[in-house]
Amino acid sequence: MTLSNHDVVELTAWRRLLHQQPEISNEEKNTAAAVVAFLSDSGPDKVLTGIGGHGVALVYDGAAPGPTVLFRCELDALPIEELSEVAHASRVPGKSHMCGHDGHMAIVAGLGRRFGRQRPARGRVVLMFQPAEETGDGAAAVVTDPRYQEIAPDFAFSLHNLPGVPLGDVRLKAGTVNCASRGMRVRLTGKTAHSSMPETGTSPRLAVAELITAFPGLGSETFADDGFRMVTVTHATMGEAVFGIAPGYAEVWACLRTRQDDAMASLCQAAEQLVATTAAAHGLDHAVSYHEIFVASVNAEDAVEHLRQALDEEGISHSEEALPMRASEDFGLFGRSASSAMFFLGAGTTHPSLHNPDYDFPDDLIPIGARVFARVADNLLG
Repeated sequence: MTLSNHDVVELTAWRRLLHQQPEISNEEKNTAAAVVAFLSDSGPDKVLTGIGGHGVALVYDGAAPGPTVLFRCELDALPIEELSEVAHASRVPGKSHMCGHDGHMAIVAGLGRRFGRQRPARGRVVLMFQPAEETGDGAAAVVTDPRYQEIAPDFAFSLHNLPGVPLGDVRLKAGTVNCASRGMRVRLTGKTAHSSMPETGTSPRLAVAELITAFPGLGSETFADDGFRMVTVTHATMGEAVFGIAPGYAEVWACLRTRQDDAMASLCQAAEQLVATTAAAHGLDHAVSYHEIFVASVNAEDAVEHLRQALDEEGISHSEEALPMRASEDFGLFGRSASSAMFFLGAGTTHPSLHNPDYDFPDDLIPIGARVFARVADNLLG
């Protein structure tokens, strides 16, 4: 790895600047422009902007033919108010980098610095700054963008920081590492009434109560089993915020989660049947829609072996402990057309959890992540 101490200082400062100026999913225009500007002096051989929305792909060509190796990070922040006292705290009310995507960008930008000075011997390196990971829209938009075929990789790698794991330690395994999930939005429609005569209308209140209670019961197995299913009610609303009207409309939102993609269809069917039966029992019309759809992230064995080799050569401790995770990640879509793998880089055993309002990415992880990715690229491309 050819990053100097000065490089690490600059990458850290850039990461903190990104942290101050967060943009949430599908709004990452300025963040994407910041990526292009920061890496402009690395002289990429090709720069694709606006891919899959605000995505940016930078290509560094080798001298000889060879495989294409893609390293992916995320552009987007979260709609969370930051509650911390760090000097580089978010300056945008209600938005913050509480998942560490700013740090992931700095790691991948470190590869740009390195390959700007020394191209791979063969093949090409693609740095993919992906939009909208948090909503599950980003990877799907990128891989279906016609220009993706210009950079279609043979291998794809990614990482995510992971609080609860010792700083700098890695968690890695082949097979499923992140669950499939999707948001289910249920609409229940009846008829409003005067609150003094609720019997003249059709209220969804009992149906809402029944669904909130029954949805979690659709879960099955333990998380250690491939048949694992989980339903979490995340939101419910009913009627208007007034005292004079008995409600005629309600919504219930739930997150459906499975370890494997093929189990999701049966869970959706069971949830839809529950909604239909409950709505009919209370004389309500109903509608169901799905949002924030994530496929399972499944690490390919050969890609995992490349990561294990790099970790061993860099002297970084790794194990399969704590994997797979119940959380979802849209990186799995890159694995539909490439050999792909993601590893998880420890952020510290007592570090605030992801999506906590006091979370901040540990800057010490920037050179570690960059070293691992650079070693993978060197082993594959020379």
